[in-house]
Amino acid sequence: MNVYGVEQMRILITGGAGFVGSHLALSFKRDKPDSAVVAFDNLKRRGSELALCRLAAGGVEFRHGDIRNPEDLADTGSPDLLVECAAEPSVQAGLYGGERHLINTNLIGTINCLDHARRHDAVVVFLSTSRIYPIAPLRKLPLVPTETRFGIPASNTGPGWSARGITESFPLIGSRSLYGATKPCSKLIIAEYVALHGWRAVINRCGAPTGPWQMGKADQGFAVLWAARHLFGGALSYNGFGGAGLQIRDVLHVENLYRLVNKQVAQIEDHSGNIYNIGRGGECSVSLVELTEACVRHTSQHLVVTSQPKTNPVDIPYYVTDNTGVAAATGWRPRLSMSDILDDIFECLREHRSQWKR
Repeated sequence: MNVYGVEQMRILITGGAGFVGSHLALSFKRDKPDSAVVAFDNLKRRGSELALCRLAAGGVEFRHGDIRNPEDLADTGSPDLLVECAAEPSVQAGLYGGERHLINTNLIGTINCLDHARRHDAVVVFLSTSRIYPIAPLRKLPLVPTETRFGIPASNTGPGWSARGITESFPLIGSRSLYGATKPCSKLIIAEYVALHGWRAVINRCGAPTGPWQMGKADQGFAVLWAARHLFGGALSYNGFGGAGLQIRDVLHVENLYRLVNKQVAQIEDHSGNIYNIGRGGECSVSLVELTEACVRHTSQHLVVTSQPKTNPVDIPYYVTDNTGVAAATGWRPRLSMSDILDDIFECLREHRSQWKR
């Protein structure tokens, strides 16, 4: 049965007070107002409490709980759709301690979510990460530095990579950080549930979702961090790879991500068991140097950005998503550009300055 055939769905968003989770919850409620949408979160991440008023105003029910506790999930009721957004989201998590919390949340917690969904025959959308790809092979890509960024020459190609970016077939052998390791482990469990129980689930490996209401940090949400520091003041630094700020990411507006998830759920029989790389692609990639220049144009504030040449052991110089697979399978094309993304981020920061500046 197509889950959208249910007249009044019950949609459970784990990590529902986080940046991506809260946006998905509010968007589902906006587009399916007769459905019950539940945002489930333990509010551990600083700033997630700011989402509660927005969720309430949007008609989303909030449930306080922790995915590490199956009893908390059981109290949320019987979902038709479970979107798993709950995670310790930093690639540096577990690098200097906290390994147990990382694994218990990102792996054991996810298994609890999967068991809850299986018990109620719910469709699952699992939001994974591009950081499942090993660090050493990404560092060995034939990157050529220009004045403002690293890039792959158009004539170069290899297993799972080209100038278009990284595909789903990029080799998975090698270390990827403890954070990154939890995600392919979850993927294997999902694959078994799909194969053994006829379960319906789709996995999206997201690059760098961003947009308004994200809590920017150096290790997660870098675009918002850069914008906020230019607007409110504070220190910024080009870290690693010589400290020149040439490292590249492609950023994806969270509304583009929602549009894809909505499409996948509506056609779940076509996508169940599939894995997609999700990002804006090369046309929306940005280096730290380029992001600095864009933030100066938005604020007229010229910050002194320091340089830290030493590279963090889990950092990578390049990640751009090749969207060919998901585009062919779904017809999805991300619409919002880098300019749109920064416009929305700065508008949110300015409108809610009193909340965000602290």
